[in-house]
Amino acid sequence: MISFLSGTVHRIAADHLVVLTHGVGRKVHVTPDTLAGTRHGAEIELVTSLVVREDSMTLYGFGTEDENHTFEVLLSISGIGPRLAMAILSVMGPDELAAAITNQDANALTRVPGIGKKGASRIILELENKLPKLTAASPGPTLSFGGGNQQVVDALVGLGWKEAQAEDVVADVVKETGAEAGPSVVLKAALKVLGAKR
Repeated sequence: MISFLSGTVHRIAADHLVVLTHGVGRKVHVTPDTLAGTRHGAEIELVTSLVVREDSMTLYGFGTEDENHTFEVLLSISGIGPRLAMAILSVMGPDELAAAITNQDANALTRVPGIGKKGASRIILELENKLPKLTAASPGPTLSFGGGNQQVVDALVGLGWKEAQAEDVVADVVKETGAEAGPSVVLKAALKVLGAKR
């Protein structure tokens, strides 16, 4: 499994890059935002997912762990393949998608070409417990445990902290950083706080 790619942009096409790594050019499908943010000859780092089919092996690249995670979650839904998952991420980022799921906003998803009202409602239903949820809390919004927030807690427990301590620190970090902060941002901030307490 190729999960990370670092190299030089050798070619830019309509929906993909060719990234040169150690003399080998690798074709990586990326979002329009990633295409717009690079240029020929630039150094690039991408978090990647390799999708294996009977007749193909296709590499998809993302600028952040959150995008990659959202892509993989989308692929877990029946009827959503890599192309549609990339189309969704091209129209809305992980945080905007999470907000649409939380707010049951089917109209937001119908902005994606190929998704109608019925399909949007089904996606919302299937993603309800798979993506971070925005919840009203005081002071300000926070992420409920069960989505990206739980992943951060699990990661901290795996690194040796007690679950209750991890949950408290993560909750505090999310209050400070805001509900839009992705799991990678929350994890880094939580590690900093926990490191200072040791």
